[in-house]
Amino acid sequence: MSENKVVEVTPVASEQVETTDRVKGFWEQYSKPIIYIGTAIIVLVIGWYAYQSQVVGPKEEKASELIFPAENIFEKMATGGFSKDSVNIVLNGADLQGKKVTGLLKIIKDYGGTAAGNRAKYMTGASYLHIGEFDKAVKYLSDFDGNNASQVESKAYVLLGHAYAEQNKKEDALANYKKAATVNGKDEFFAADALLLAAGYAEAIANNKEAIDLYKELKEKYPSNIAVQNGEVDKILAKLGVIE
Repeated sequence: MSENKVVEVTPVASEQVETTDRVKGFWEQYSKPIIYIGTAIIVLVIGWYAYQSQVVGPKEEKASELIFPAENIFEKMATGGFSKDSVNIVLNGADLQGKKVTGLLKIIKDYGGTAAGNRAKYMTGASYLHIGEFDKAVKYLSDFDGNNASQVESKAYVLLGHAYAEQNKKEDALANYKKAATVNGKDEFFAADALLLAAGYAEAIANNKEAIDLYKELKEKYPSNIAVQNGEVDKILAKLGVIE
């Protein structure tokens, strides 16, 4: 029988555990409001791409026709909540009350180069994120092209940040949250919220220097943001040792 050994928890190991707990707490605190803010923009995605498909021409027609049933289900999930059963139908297809639903995965495979195929990647990545399959969420969200639609692109980066955060890939998560804030700096709603998210995440992973810089940037660029106006940002900065 081997001897029992007492393993000391070093300060570094203890700090890593604490940081992991803080990140988990961050996700639990922000996941629900952020995820619904993120998916609410999907309605905008659908409308924007519907317009694009109409102006691009007939080659989009078939893909747009096929994606519509899955897209309709997805839109309902985005406002009413995601479930594994509904996500499975959206991703893999099904026959519902005699009507065929073509899965987003098949549309990506057969029509990946179309606007419909592109937005299918966004919805697929968002769906996988909601059911906790983060590797797949990263894969499809990374392949999505926002095509200079800044609000859509910003939300895609936010969702990608969530997926990386859940994989404990802290640098990748923070980088994507920051990208979400820089897609369109003039957008005081989406950019400010993304910047606040990035600052909060940096704080959660104990990257205090980055957090301070991001909170200060938020104050400077977006003074009308509610977290700035109600003094919450100043309280956080004070907690981080910044006294102005």
